[in-house]
Amino acid sequence: MLAALVLAWWFNRGRAFVVALSILGGVLAWHLAHTQAVYTLLVVLVPLNILLSMLRPERGARYRASYAWFLLLAAEAVLLYVTSKVSLDLSHWALRSPPIALVGRVAFAAAFAAAVWRAWPDYKPLPVGLAGALLAFFIAEAWGTTPGTYAAFMTAAGLILVASLLQESHQLAFRDPLTGLPGRRALEERLRALGGHYAIAMVDVDHFKKFNDTHGHDIGDQVLKLVGGRLSQAAKGGVAYRYGGEEFSVLFPGASVDDAARELEDIRNAIEIYRMAVRSSDRPKQADEGAKRRGEGAPDKQLSVTVSIGVAGPGQGATPQHVIKAADEALYRAKQSGRNRVSR
Repeated sequence: MLAALVLAWWFNRGRAFVVALSILGGVLAWHLAHTQAVYTLLVVLVPLNILLSMLRPERGARYRASYAWFLLLAAEAVLLYVTSKVSLDLSHWALRSPPIALVGRVAFAAAFAAAVWRAWPDYKPLPVGLAGALLAFFIAEAWGTTPGTYAAFMTAAGLILVASLLQESHQLAFRDPLTGLPGRRALEERLRALGGHYAIAMVDVDHFKKFNDTHGHDIGDQVLKLVGGRLSQAAKGGVAYRYGGEEFSVLFPGASVDDAARELEDIRNAIEIYRMAVRSSDRPKQADEGAKRRGEGAPDKQLSVTVSIGVAGPGQGATPQHVIKAADEALYRAKQSGRNRVSR
């Protein structure tokens, strides 16, 4: 759990930091003050902390927004200390109801629902890991009087957090957040394991800077998503990568240049004929209001975009870096020849 806390701080993940610190604080409090009153308070406070972190936007663990969390957790620590020093009557059925107090059950259910809500529908590693850690904590607290089971599930909570934080950092390093495609680093890793039979394509969006300046960065991002989505549907085993800026790569392991070129020509054509609707400036953002006013005001713009593609394969003794350079040169020829074409 301490490792998870350090990773959350290092990667600046506020929710993970709150979850790890709350659970770690609960573990320490339970070991230092092994009383029913402290136990009951912990199984209420920890889920409430996690619920609050899920309802608030992610603002990091190392900035000013984290100061309020430190103050809250310090106040809870004082409350736990005072609770451990006084005698409380816990005979009421709601407080002695196994496995935790009724309020704790409600707090856990709300926190778990909020964690699932944060994870859905993308199911990224960290939100899923936070929900899993909370579930492991709940099971551990339900078996608080059984040391072996308690330790096993608390360890599981920590391991889940560590694994999800590492997986999240891996995705940030190897996957492009805008298009969802693997990034350039992932392509470089894949190139190291290639055999001698493959093809590589370099794809560039035509006049993208002019398009971006004319229609705005939001529309430019939509264009990149469109192109990335089309390239990700490549057949012949093709795998698309975001190479950088408006440039993409498509790797075809085990394919010839001719096979790759035919597949890329189909993709180029599909991108060319696609018409992307851009909302007019006076159109309401709400879908129901927009439906009522359909046909009124300025019509939506229909924009299209094209791409230029260069593709190459390995020659005698050529390395993948040489092939990428050859594909870049083919891309340059495609642009020089008028753009919106596949060149070899």
